[in-house]
This record gives sequence, C-alpha cells and structure tokens, in this order.
Amino acid sequence: QVQLVESGGGLVQAGGSLRLSCAASGRTFSGGVMGWFRQAPGKEREFVTAITWSGGSTFYSDSVKGRFTISRDRAENTVYLQMNSLKPEDTATYSCAADFSGISVRRWSNYGSWGQGTQVTVSS
Repeated sequence: QVQLVESGGGLVQAGGSLRLSCAASGRTFSGGVMGWFRQAPGKEREFVTAITWSGGSTFYSDSVKGRFTISRDRAENTVYLQMNSLKPEDTATYSCAADFSGISVRRWSNYGSWGQGTQVTVSS
C-alpha cells in the first residue's frame, strides 16, 4: 500500500477556513485518483471530493460544492483540501484515499489505501 498522511485539521468557528494536506509516500499509487472522505460520529463515511492525478479533473459532493476546493501538487505527491465557509455540519474526521479501482470515485470501497484521518471541528 501507499502511505498517506493527513494534516491540517483543527477547531474553527463557523464561517472560517481550514486547509488539509495529504502526502503520499512509498510506491506510486494506482488508479490515478485521490479522494477525500469524511465520517462524523454515528454516521456513515461520506464522499467529499476527488481529483484525477494526471488531468486534474475534480468531483465534489453537493454538500461542499462551491465551498471546498481540491488540488494536487504532482511534484510533492500531495493533495490539498481548501475548506471555506465551514459549517457545524462539516464536523467530522477527514481521510484521504488512494489506489482507486472501479467506476465511481464517490464510493469509498473503490479505494485501497487510506490515511489515518484528521479531525475537523466547526463550532457554531
């Protein structure tokens, strides 16, 4: 597996911003896609966003579209998640994922490697 390490989580007030990072190391990840998912206590893991590594095509869930932006630095093997206009309902553990295999980038089960997650808490 490729190793994924997230950073950048924390506590922020509603309306604020955070930037998450996910650095990939080890072997080159497969599938050409990296994604971000989140999971709040008592809820299922939820797709947030994904990006294709070569062309930079992006995909967003409706709940974050217009507020979050995913980007990647191919030289640094790092993907970023810029989160603006944060809401209390964005509170969750955010994890990045790689080694994509399948059709839909929105299905968490189509990713084979995961980071440990970083906590994002948005206070009202």
